[in-house]
Parts: sequence; C-alpha cells; structure tokens
Amino acid sequence: MSDVLDLPDVDDAWAWMAACEERGWGDGLPTIPPTEERVAAMLAGAPAVELGPLPPRGVTPTLRSIAANAVMAGCRPADLPVVLAAVGAVQDEAYNLHGSLATTHPCAPMVMVSGPVRAALGLNGGGNCLGQGARANAVIGRALSLVLLHVGGARPGVLDRSTQGSPAKYTFCFAESDETPWDPLAVQRGFAAGDSVVSVMAAEPPHNVNDHGSTTGAEILLTVAGTMAQPGSNNVYVRGPHLLLLGPEHAATLARDGWTPASIRAHLWEHARIPVAHVSEGNRRQFVEWGVEPDGDAYTVSDDPENLHIAVAGGAGKHSAWIPSFGGTALVSRVVP
Repeated sequence: MSDVLDLPDVDDAWAWMAACEERGWGDGLPTIPPTEERVAAMLAGAPAVELGPLPPRGVTPTLRSIAANAVMAGCRPADLPVVLAAVGAVQDEAYNLHGSLATTHPCAPMVMVSGPVRAALGLNGGGNCLGQGARANAVIGRALSLVLLHVGGARPGVLDRSTQGSPAKYTFCFAESDETPWDPLAVQRGFAAGDSVVSVMAAEPPHNVNDHGSTTGAEILLTVAGTMAQPGSNNVYVRGPHLLLLGPEHAATLARDGWTPASIRAHLWEHARIPVAHVSEGNRRQFVEWGVEPDGDAYTVSDDPENLHIAVAGGAGKHSAWIPSFGGTALVSRVVP
C-alpha cells in the first residue's frame, strides 16, 4: 500500500469492501477508508520514530503508511503511539520478524501493554481481555497486523505460509492487569513503574489452564506444568520464550503461599517436562538435528527458566493461560513514545 492511495468510492461501504477485496487490502473484515482527512487527523501530534525495513518484502514503512493502516483498523489518534511502539518492537532482530511471518507455524504478533497508557486508552486487562469487547485491544493489535500485511507483505498463501493460521492473526492485544501481587512484567524487565510499555512476542493463541479444584499454589502449578508439557509445541525443539498469563485468582493463591515469579519459573522448569515416551521416534531424531537432547528421561519446554515470562491478566474465575511462542523469537519490550 503506497502513501498516496487511489481510493474508490469511500461513501459506499459495500463498494469500499469490494475494492479492498479486489486490491488485496485488509484482513477480510470491514475496514475504515483511510482518507486524507482521517490520516491527517491520525498524524496530528504523532511522535517521531525511526523504523527500518519490514520483512518479508523489505519495505520501510513511513509514519503516514502506518497511520493509514491504523485508520483502516479503527484506531483513534491516541492509539497510534502504542501501534508505533509495537511496530518498532517487532523490528528488533531478536524478534525474528521474517521467520515468524513466513513460517507454516500459526504464530501471530502478540501485544501486551503495561503502565498508565492502559487506562488512558481503555485497554482491557480484566475479564475477557483476550477476547472481544474492548475497542483499544481490538484495533491496536489489528493495526499491527495490517501494517505487517500491507507494508511487510505477509499475505496469506503468498509470503505468510501458515498451514492453518489462527484467529489471533486478526488481532492479539491485551493489557497487563493492575491487580498483580508482584511487580508487573515491564518492571520485572527493568522498566520504571510509571512507564507505558509494549511487549511483543510471535505467539500461539492462548492455551487455557482450567483449575477450579486446587487450593494451594503448588497444586495450581501442577496443573500448569501439565498444560505446558506437551510435545506439539515449537518451544520444545525450536526453543524460545513463553508466557504464563495467570488469572488474578490463581495469582492470589500463589502469592498467598509465598510464590514469586522467580520461584514459579524455577519450579516449572523442573516440573514441566515432556517424557521421552510421549515423543515419537521421528520427532526425537528431528530434535537431535536441532541440537535438543532430553534431560534424563524427559525434554524441557525451553532452554532455561528465564525464557518463561510471568504476568497477570483476566477477571474472576480460576483460569490462567499458557502462551507458547514460535520458538525462534524473543519477547521484546519497548516504551510507548
């Protein structure tokens, strides 16, 4: 998508949608036409940022092109700094944007937002924060996906080779809860408590951890370990980060029993193991080719405990979520400009 758009009739919603489909614009859902007036409004007061080329195409986005995609996604001007922070974060070499966009894996760019900007934009970190219902969650994640589609060229079936994909490819954005018994993830990663921070990861959709019966932190972690210890994850052999997103009720029980993010990481490193007997012979051979050997009679889920990141989000209910990654990536955090 160029900076100067030859737009069809933007007053006819059906004609606009048909034109987007013909031109390969958009993600299949309705979009807002990025008229000159709307893009100018989006850019009013926008922070200056430096961005490099976006793979797979290698085209460098301009601030105007990102603003146009933000308009199409339904963003407000106040949302644009978060979108810009997310675009900058996925460009970090450690994120491996080219690999994550061109893979057959179903990963999507996960965006977690921490700090004061959450309340300012109405980002949801409470009940159903990984689902529908909050405009900011929906449009910020979608804007990033549209930038990667239109500028990066990650078009499904062309450069995006995902075998099945996932609904997270439309949008995967949520806020970290302010109801956490520990430091927020951004603070754990060295940012100031008052910073607004975006953390991105090439991630699978969330894997639910349902545990209504456990009454202690150790019991909850037994359930979490069982959820993580499955041989179909890229984390097993490609390695990389993963995120444990604890619901507030699970987090409160763990904190009551003296658990901290550090002790949770150490415990799950030891107990979230995949028995060799649960891995096919063919996969065991492939794991060896990737330099992955079992530790005794089981495989670890990642390279080391520090690859597991721990945050709190969600509402009432005894559910948590494990979010594995594409593997050859990193969780990258950036301050919102």
